[in-house]
Amino acid sequence: MTRFPADSDLAEALTAAACRLHETSTLDSTLDTAVRLAVDLMPGADHAGICVLERDNRRQTLAWTDEVVRAAEDGHLVAGEQPYWHRLWTAPVAEVEDSEGEEGTDALSVLGLKSVLSLRLRADRRRLTVLTAYARKPRAFDEAALRIGRLFTAHVGIALDSATVREQLTEAMRTRDLIGQATGILMERMDIDAAGAFDSLVRASQRENVKLRDLARRIVAAHSKP
Repeated sequence: MTRFPADSDLAEALTAAACRLHETSTLDSTLDTAVRLAVDLMPGADHAGICVLERDNRRQTLAWTDEVVRAAEDGHLVAGEQPYWHRLWTAPVAEVEDSEGEEGTDALSVLGLKSVLSLRLRADRRRLTVLTAYARKPRAFDEAALRIGRLFTAHVGIALDSATVREQLTEAMRTRDLIGQATGILMERMDIDAAGAFDSLVRASQRENVKLRDLARRIVAAHSKP
């Protein structure tokens, strides 16, 4: 049985992982870093992935360490079969100890994946974001893996929230600049002030049922053409 790492070693490892997560520049790079760190940190893990689960059991894989993860998460369900990850709607962890002997895990067994440890990262009423570690051996994940996995997912969740906010702020700044450029073009073209140009842009957006930023992008692109 795998022994717990010494508390000081685990604390140092998680601190280093948290630093690497927060050094990423985009949401995608945060996700990619998280799955690779999961394999490094979690005892027994050979592969890892992060996916979004929908209430109807659909999954969208967001990040993966290997193609076998994508194949596992894109596997088709047998009609009426309850997948192991369905447990995550009511519990923070779902585990498969041996895919050879558990219903609904045939696709894992075919891919040579024997053990699974899935942990919730984010949750709301409609969808879950989940980190999953996979192993080629049965019963690969012990109490140490579960403990480290739960601590690590707390760090990943914070990093994902931070990355999401950064991307939203960046997009908001880009949108503001784009709308400002479009407003300036309309001021010059229509010989009106800034308030009138912005009002004209808003009315056109509503009339054409187009988002304000998309309409502004169109105006700027058309103005930039020689």
